[in-house]
Amino acid sequence: MRKFLSRFIAPFLALALVAVPASAQDVTVFAAASLKNALDDAAGQWTAETGKKAVISYAASSALAKQITEGAPADIFISADLAWMDHVEKAGLVADGTRKSLLGNSIVLIAPKDSKVSVKLVPGVDLAAALGADGKLAMADVAAVPAGKYGKAALEKLGAWAGVEGKVAQAENVRAALALVSRGEAPLGIVYKTDAAADSSVKIVDTFPKDSHPEIVYPVAQIKTSKSPDAAAFLNYLRSPKAVAAFEKQGFTLLD
Repeated sequence: MRKFLSRFIAPFLALALVAVPASAQDVTVFAAASLKNALDDAAGQWTAETGKKAVISYAASSALAKQITEGAPADIFISADLAWMDHVEKAGLVADGTRKSLLGNSIVLIAPKDSKVSVKLVPGVDLAAALGADGKLAMADVAAVPAGKYGKAALEKLGAWAGVEGKVAQAENVRAALALVSRGEAPLGIVYKTDAAADSSVKIVDTFPKDSHPEIVYPVAQIKTSKSPDAAAFLNYLRSPKAVAAFEKQGFTLLD
C-alpha cells in the first residue's frame, strides 16, 4: 500500500497538503486543495465524535481525478468542479447514488495585505495596467485546474484575458497560486473567496461577478472501489450541522 501510494503523492509533498493513510480502517478522502481549512475542521470534529479517522489528500481536482482513474485507493472524492467528477464517473468509479453537489464558492482578485492597488472587476477592466510592466497574475493552471478555468472564463467575459495572458504565472493548484501572492511574488492573483479567508497575508481587491464564469460547484461522491467500512458515514457527516458550520465559516455555501 505504501509503495503504491508514493507514486501518487510525491508531486504534492512540497505543499505539505497530502497525508498518508495510517490504517486500512481510515477513510481516505481525495479533496480539492481549496477545501483544506474547512474540511480539516469538519474531519477533526468527526474524529472527536466517533473516534474514527479521515485521512485527506489535497491537490488540484484534475490531478486527483486522474489518480483515481489510474487506481489510487480513494474512498471519497470532492472536486472543485463538475467536469472532473464527470471524468471519474465516466470511468465507472462513482458508487451508485452517492454523487451530490455539496458546496458553492466564488472567485476573487487578491493582492498582498499591504498593497495599495485598486481594481474594479467590470467589463473592460484593464488588469494589465494594474499589474504593471513586470507584475505577474497568479492563477491555478487555466487549462486543467477548476480555479484556473473559472478565472480564465471570467477574464474572457470581462474582456481582460488578452491583456494579461502573457503575464499569468500558472500554479499547480489554487493554494499554490495563493502562496505566490501571500509571499509577495505576484502583485495580484485569482483564487476562491475561501482561500483568501484562509490567509491573513492577502486581501480581497474585488469579487468577480457571478455571471462572468460558470457556477462554482463542489460535487462529492464515494468511489466504487472503496474498502472503508466508514466511507458512507463520513460522506453523510459532511452535511451534518457541525460540518456545514465549518464550511460556512470558511465562506463556502451549502448546495442541495
